[in-house]
Amino acid sequence: MCIVSELSNIVTASGNIRKSNAAIASKSMKILRRCLSMIYDLQKVFMKSSYRLIMLTVAHTPDADDAFMFYAMTSGKLPIEVRHVIEDIESLNKKAFNAELDVTALSAHAYALLHDRYRILSAGASVGDGYGPVVVAKEEIEVSDIKIAVPGRYTTANLLLKLAASDLEFNFESVEIRFDSIIEAVKNGAVNAGLLIHEGQVTYTQQNLTCILDLWDWWSNKTGLPLPLGINVIKRTIPEATQKEFLEKMRESIKYALENQDEAIDYAMKYSRGHDKALVKKFALMYVNEYTYEMDSRVVNALNELYNLAESCGLLRKPVLDILF
Repeated sequence: MCIVSELSNIVTASGNIRKSNAAIASKSMKILRRCLSMIYDLQKVFMKSSYRLIMLTVAHTPDADDAFMFYAMTSGKLPIEVRHVIEDIESLNKKAFNAELDVTALSAHAYALLHDRYRILSAGASVGDGYGPVVVAKEEIEVSDIKIAVPGRYTTANLLLKLAASDLEFNFESVEIRFDSIIEAVKNGAVNAGLLIHEGQVTYTQQNLTCILDLWDWWSNKTGLPLPLGINVIKRTIPEATQKEFLEKMRESIKYALENQDEAIDYAMKYSRGHDKALVKKFALMYVNEYTYEMDSRVVNALNELYNLAESCGLLRKPVLDILF
């Protein structure tokens, strides 16, 4: 029986209480108890769902790993509603400079310039461990004094290339090209070499290209730490309670993807750029890992080391790390 009908019965019964015997009064009390019980049950369901509308603008890249980790959040698997934005990482970096996005994937490099506007979420980082950006060419050539296509000024890969160049003492001319056009630019000779991110790191050999500088190898030998490339950040002006609520949902989304991999990979295939499912899954799981679920002390140390190295080279001022756990 619905609550309105029950309450109607109470009103009717209550009007007759003075004219009736104890049995009618008893029936009224039973109806009242049923109504209160129904209201209590509804309240428990509501509280259990923890549904609160968080209408934030949430952005990530058109890449399999990001799509994989955001799948549950953007596909109605979690009690959260967001405005979804998908653009390449350098475009998101630039939008963040204008504070256009509430939550966004961001290059670790860009955070150093935006820490006054955004804080880091401890869930959602893209961290390499045994792999990272690579510089490729059509054949074995010296890295020094060549033209290299880079996927954006503010990308972490570009910062790493500059750090490696300083450490290994070579010069290069950079040309900014959208990440998914770099391989073609190398093949057609527009540039001597290209700095690859995303799935290009694992597919360049299929294009008959050769690695001339592995930035993971350089970083690992230099620091012995995992390689933080991308992070998720949230705007500082958003209330603290909402920041924490979003972080919880972000973590739940990552957990859902890892526990329902086939389902999440099927969704991520929308951003496969023609690659088969096996490769898309391999790439997604390279960058959605235990570091993604929750940033640990090694990743925090790696971020500090990245900024220390960059500051010592005069490339930026080290930011204060503000990470929401």
